[in-house]
Amino acid sequence: MSVNEIGEFIGAFLILIGSLFSVISAIGIIRFPDVYTRAHAATKSSTLAVLLALSGAFIYIWFSDAFISVRVISGILFVFITAPVSGHLIIRAAYRSKVKLADSTIEDELRPVLEKED
Repeated sequence: MSVNEIGEFIGAFLILIGSLFSVISAIGIIRFPDVYTRAHAATKSSTLAVLLALSGAFIYIWFSDAFISVRVISGILFVFITAPVSGHLIIRAAYRSKVKLADSTIEDELRPVLEKED
């Protein structure tokens, strides 16, 4: 096995792991009880899935074509920066709009903090 074949295998493996995380994220979006846990599944695990898939694509392209793709690198950085922040803001807006928590929620740590602000 040459170095290029090993690099291509690692890239394909990362893409496979990323796709598995996407499936896990989709299952979490379907199965979780409220908007907060669903948004958590949508942002955290799918961010990891996209990062793994794009990293795998970058490595695969790098080893198969001997080409470093700046577009893939910028896509990785963009997703890494924007997805968790947007997920946090969506969850915060839902909480401030008083969207009901799931019945299985034990503790609401944000309520005392927001009551102090008002």
